[in-house]
Amino acid sequence: MNLTPQRRMAAEILKCGENRVYFDPYLVEDISLAITREDIRNLIKQGVIQKKYKKGISKQRKNIRHERKKKGRSRGLGKRKGTRHARTPKKKAWIKRIRPLRRELKKLRDRKLITAANYRKLYKNAKGGMFTSVAQLNRYIKEKELIRRGR
Repeated sequence: MNLTPQRRMAAEILKCGENRVYFDPYLVEDISLAITREDIRNLIKQGVIQKKYKKGISKQRKNIRHERKKKGRSRGLGKRKGTRHARTPKKKAWIKRIRPLRRELKKLRDRKLITAANYRKLYKNAKGGMFTSVAQLNRYIKEKELIRRGR
C-alpha cells in the first residue's frame, strides 16, 4: 500500500519532514482512504497521524570529558594538536604573569612597605621579565632587604 501522497501532505500540514510523520500501523486503511488535506487534518486531530520528536544529541559524554579535563586528565602530549604558543598565546601568558606582579607592587607601595623609588625599579624589572611569579618577586624583595623597617 503506497502512502507517499498522504505522508507528503501530512508533512506539509505538520510543518516537518516526511521522515518525522508517524502513521498508526493499525489504521493504515483509514489513512489510505484520506485523499484531501481536510481528511489528513481530521486524522491528525484524531491522533492517527502524529509528528515524531526531533532527535537530539546528548551532551552527557561531552560533560563527562569536560569534568575529566578540569581535573587534568586527557591533556597529555598525545592529545595536543597546536604548538605551545597556539594553545596559550605568548601575549596571554605575559598578561597572566604581569598583572599579579603589578598588583602586588602597588599593594606594597600603598602600604608604604617599599619606597616609591624602589617601586619604580621593581616595576621596570617586572616589565623586563625578571620575575616569573609573585612568590619570586617577594623572595627578591626579602633577599635585597627592600622592605622598610619599623612598619
